Amino acid sequence: MLLELTRYLMRFDPGFNVFGYLTMRAILGALTALAISFVVGPLMIRHLSHRQIGEKIRAHGPETHLLKAGTPTMGGTLILIAVAVSTLLWADLSNSYVWIVLLTTLAYGIIGFVDDYLKLYVSDSEGLLPRTKLLLQSGAAALAVAALSFTAQDPQVQNTLLVPFAKELLVPLGGLYALFAFLVIVGTSNAVNLTDGLDGLAIMPAVLVAGGLGIFAYATSNVNFSSYLGIPFIDGAGEMLVFCATLAGAGLGFLWFNSYPAQVFMGDVGALGIGAALGSVAVVVKQELVLVIMGGVFVIETVSVILQVASFRLTGKRIFRMAPLHHHFELKGWPEPKVIVRFWIITVILVLVGLSSLKIR
Repeated sequence: MLLELTRYLMRFDPGFNVFGYLTMRAILGALTALAISFVVGPLMIRHLSHRQIGEKIRAHGPETHLLKAGTPTMGGTLILIAVAVSTLLWADLSNSYVWIVLLTTLAYGIIGFVDDYLKLYVSDSEGLLPRTKLLLQSGAAALAVAALSFTAQDPQVQNTLLVPFAKELLVPLGGLYALFAFLVIVGTSNAVNLTDGLDGLAIMPAVLVAGGLGIFAYATSNVNFSSYLGIPFIDGAGEMLVFCATLAGAGLGFLWFNSYPAQVFMGDVGALGIGAALGSVAVVVKQELVLVIMGGVFVIETVSVILQVASFRLTGKRIFRMAPLHHHFELKGWPEPKVIVRFWIITVILVLVGLSSLKIR
């Protein structure tokens, strides 16, 4: 939106050209999302508190979490608003990737919103039935993958899998790539949702991973950088840098209120939307496996739940004291802030490892 305005103003003053640069728009997008979070956040928290939209704590969760009962939730709406407004202001709206990723993010956010609404407003409701939620997520992911396939500039590149740390190694998946991309979006969405169990635990890794993916987007869309680094050139993917920047800015703004002890929780509306955003951006820039590396905290949290359920059903014994993994460490006696910060540190390391794949090939 503002990009078109600056292009018009450039006719009168070439100084406005600075706003056409991708990096400048990414910076402004992040700052805009951050400002929106700071302005809207307190108003939203007061509204949620006034409406008594508070978190319901699971009876079988850690006892220390019972103190969090009643904390306003559905705060992820703040993230989605900040991301949507900032993206519409600073991204190139003629770019199909922008619309596909933004609409996918909002679609998953709406699914999460409905789930949260049912939990909070309908007596004894556990939210959407798991199969219903998965069906809705699957439909949104399928539409996103179909749109990306339809708008692909080079179908051969679109249907291949880039292997990190291997120079120019692209594995052709053909028709199977659509299924793979579908699983990346759905899986990442649910992985972030599982991780969102402690104050700030999910949002900071999401911010870090978004920043990492933004760097990949910038390199992928630059013909010189992509050629030098041995990664596929994808024209227009650079706009994902702007989107990732807005996600990072909105996430940091939300963390201001979500840091321990949290004033607000993001709820499914935020977790599902953020996960879908990260997954869809990774698909656009062909860094699905790098997402697995950088989002290792999300992966291990999900794997811990799978292993716990499988072990209990097969042997009647649990591997962890409680799943997801962050609860295991809580029950081992780690204070909640220590668990959170250590998971953040691990994510910083993993994002750096993922970024190193740009050069180590």
